[in-house]
Amino acid sequence: MRTILYVKERMPCLMPLLGIIMFSAASGSSASAKERITLKRDDQAGRLSVQIDGQEILAYQYSPLFDLPHYWPLNSPSGKNMLTQMAIPYPHHRSFWFADTVRVPGSKTASFYNALYSGTGGKQNPFKPYRAPFGNQIVHTGFQKLKTDGDVAVIESTLVWNIDKKPILDEQRTVRLHALPHDEYLLDMTFSLTAAYTDVEFVSDKVHYAWPYIRINKNFNGQTGGGVITSDSGQQGQKKTDGQVAKWIDYSRKTEGMAVYQWPDGQDHRWLTREYGCFGPRRPDKTSGIPFTLKKGQSLRQRVGILVHQGDVKSGRVAERYQQYIQGKL
Repeated sequence: MRTILYVKERMPCLMPLLGIIMFSAASGSSASAKERITLKRDDQAGRLSVQIDGQEILAYQYSPLFDLPHYWPLNSPSGKNMLTQMAIPYPHHRSFWFADTVRVPGSKTASFYNALYSGTGGKQNPFKPYRAPFGNQIVHTGFQKLKTDGDVAVIESTLVWNIDKKPILDEQRTVRLHALPHDEYLLDMTFSLTAAYTDVEFVSDKVHYAWPYIRINKNFNGQTGGGVITSDSGQQGQKKTDGQVAKWIDYSRKTEGMAVYQWPDGQDHRWLTREYGCFGPRRPDKTSGIPFTLKKGQSLRQRVGILVHQGDVKSGRVAERYQQYIQGKL
């Protein structure tokens, strides 16, 4: 197992050392020739690029200039970006992100889904968009692990949710990426939130949140891109899938697309789906669309799989691969 880090630093004196590190990683054992995944980290830009066989498949955007970390682009097997980083008329839609609406004692309600609007600038001047500093912001604080091993990479990071620069929630995020044949891949992701500082009340409504939230772009969505929303029960389209219980939802064109798998936790999860491109699972019903309090020291956890595949829901074998995913065989 090894780590590949390409880091841009402001101090040129570090470059010879980095060159030695990169050379050592590239010239290790013969097993290194089988490595398919490369992680390119640029802390100055706040960007972690993930590449399979030399081609970027996604990037983790963690610059403090953003209202929250997110994933963009996220590419299909043919190399086409499937997501939109800032949608119109919903610029707070951040491609592929994880957020919520909360309240803490002595503070007003803070919507991290709408954290963009807590910045300076704004709608009153479309040529001067919202920008840092943000009153509500999710901040990436560091990587705990960046590892590659053959067809698998592991990315562990920590984040903190701030209201007016005061920490409210700590987040641990783990991404286990599997490079599959035929330019397909799987992201096995776990998000864990801990009320490390005070009690936190979650006040999300039943309509405007998902864990995580994904925004398909116009070239892949159901309105203009030929994308079809399909649930594990065979229901299709927003009207038959939005707010309904499902184990997974697939959003695909005839040639390629993505499926989001809800990890089985013994509870039903309803889904948000939109023909214009949004979709994602919600929390279990007992903590979804109903205010509840996460006591200090308590945690919430959500695990999902994201399969980026060739073909549509049938030719991409989405149902079969869901079973492989939950059995640890994918």
